[in-house]
Amino acid sequence: MSEVVERFLRYVKIDTQSKETPGSEPRFPSTDKQRALARLLTEELTQMGAADVFYDETYCYVYATVPSTADRETPVIGLIAHMDTAPAFSGEKVNPRIVTCYDGKDILLNEEQDIVLSVAAFPEILEYTGKDLIVTDGLTLLGADDKAGVSEIMTLASYLLTHPEIEHGKIRIAFTPDEEIGAGVDHFDVERFGADFAYTVDGGRLGELEYENFNAAGAKLTVNGLSVHPGDSKNKMKNALLLAFEFQGLLPVQENPMYTEGYEGFFHLESLEGDVEKAVAHYIIRDFDKTGFEAKKKTFLAAADFINQKYGKGTIEVTLKDSYYNMREKIEPHMHLVENAKRAMEELSVTPIIVPIRGGTDGARLSFMGLPCPNLCTGGHNFHGKYEYICIQSMETIVKILCKLVRIYAKEAERPES
Repeated sequence: MSEVVERFLRYVKIDTQSKETPGSEPRFPSTDKQRALARLLTEELTQMGAADVFYDETYCYVYATVPSTADRETPVIGLIAHMDTAPAFSGEKVNPRIVTCYDGKDILLNEEQDIVLSVAAFPEILEYTGKDLIVTDGLTLLGADDKAGVSEIMTLASYLLTHPEIEHGKIRIAFTPDEEIGAGVDHFDVERFGADFAYTVDGGRLGELEYENFNAAGAKLTVNGLSVHPGDSKNKMKNALLLAFEFQGLLPVQENPMYTEGYEGFFHLESLEGDVEKAVAHYIIRDFDKTGFEAKKKTFLAAADFINQKYGKGTIEVTLKDSYYNMREKIEPHMHLVENAKRAMEELSVTPIIVPIRGGTDGARLSFMGLPCPNLCTGGHNFHGKYEYICIQSMETIVKILCKLVRIYAKEAERPES
């Protein structure tokens, strides 16, 4: 079993699920169980001989350095992955299984509950016929998002520290909590990290390279109704739940995530709770284009204004807050980040797949914090659910891509402008 696989199988068994707590006082990290993996990584980095190993006990970040072996000044490269798994599906008691030499057929994940990873639902799995996959038992997510990235960075660090003959510059490593709830870099110390630029290793299939992402906002919708006995409610009752449905009906039907792809943005209703008297809904709003993003927010607020004009002022209250922005504008002045990543892949016979991130990463916010940070693949598929899987050969190749990338910068890349 290769080192990256061994690490991955160990790390995914540690429950690090983050937790969204809308409406309550935020805590950071959102769950203490993320600290277990942070402490383990700190210990392993120390044991393998990494320098400047630091565990931020307050905020649960892990920082470390792989010292330079170059005989000249080189850029300081950062590699970043997140430790938490998504709140969307259980990450407790993950039971990974290796499918050796996948035969191109449906994979039975759980016989007792008849849970099947089917080719009909996920035809891209056929690309891995003859290769080795790691799957779930159908009861939890796998955690490749982003413990695959963690494992790949850790394996690279271990390899370089035991092979000082390989020329590379100083490499800074960081592992973050709470990325899945959009808070991964809330307390990230860019100055302590000290990199000229960085890559998050938090993408999907082998070859993916991303330097565009959504502009994002979150919205809390509070609907104030009026409860009256249904037997005597004519012209009196205002059912908050039905008003919430009416509000949803005012949003463009086609701009729903289930109907969108590529560069198309959306409005997404994440949750709705309440009763006749009061209902609370949480939305996310996404668009790649800044103008389109602003237009979507105006549409959202106009729908609330319409309900208030129809049913009375204060019927709907909206709290709208931007979350992050498209990092493309921050990456384009540093396109060596993209070109060198492409070169590293091509030298290993991997076809680069440049796609927009239909979501966000720590790298998006870090790019606006002065640390240009595109996103690299991890090899995983179907994140955030029971059908998640990852190809072993992809993980092993990604470690080689990272190694090739840091060697390219040691040899040829110019130091970025300050």
